[in-house]
Amino acid sequence: AGRLSFLLGLRGPSMAIDTACSSSLVAVHIACQSLRQGESDLCLVQGVNILLSPEITINHSRAGMLAPDGRCKAFDDSADGFVRSEGCGAIVLKPLSKARKDGDNVLAVIKGDCVNHDGHSSGLTVPSGPSQQEVIRSAIKNANLKPEDIHYIESHGTGTAMGDPIEIGALAAVFGTSHSKLQPLIVGSVKANIGHLEPAAGIAGIIKT
Repeated sequence: AGRLSFLLGLRGPSMAIDTACSSSLVAVHIACQSLRQGESDLCLVQGVNILLSPEITINHSRAGMLAPDGRCKAFDDSADGFVRSEGCGAIVLKPLSKARKDGDNVLAVIKGDCVNHDGHSSGLTVPSGPSQQEVIRSAIKNANLKPEDIHYIESHGTGTAMGDPIEIGALAAVFGTSHSKLQPLIVGSVKANIGHLEPAAGIAGIIKT
């Protein structure tokens, strides 16, 4: 991160963030905080994943975490593992008022954001449904919205038999009473298209959305 700031002449906070699969989403959260506090007036947020050696893939395969057919089948009955993939993405964040003043092409507005951790769950790689509910509710509250205002969720959706049901359960707990067949909540996962970019997965989901 420091090398990029040196190359581009950026003088604001510069850091590399590692929170596993949520790394680039946490980076977006920290960038939003920096903008809100006036610490920065523009943030460049990036995520990248490069598969440089086979060891991790071999370990994941031995643990039964990878889809044997190389297909990520998010939220499908046939989901049997995720697919590791390479890629990178970057977004430019500014306060909305500054972006409009500068005549920028505004593609989206981040109204609210929140970060938490599963804490103690049944396993290191096992997500916590209650923690997921909590962070979703907090993000909605921070955005001054209500569950019924949300119509699309870009999910984690790795295509695993354990993680996907927990995630759908958390979404159902938050949105189950505010949505119906007449007002559905659409859930997607970019991993079904490009695989799991691991630390860059979040930025890929934001760009897709």
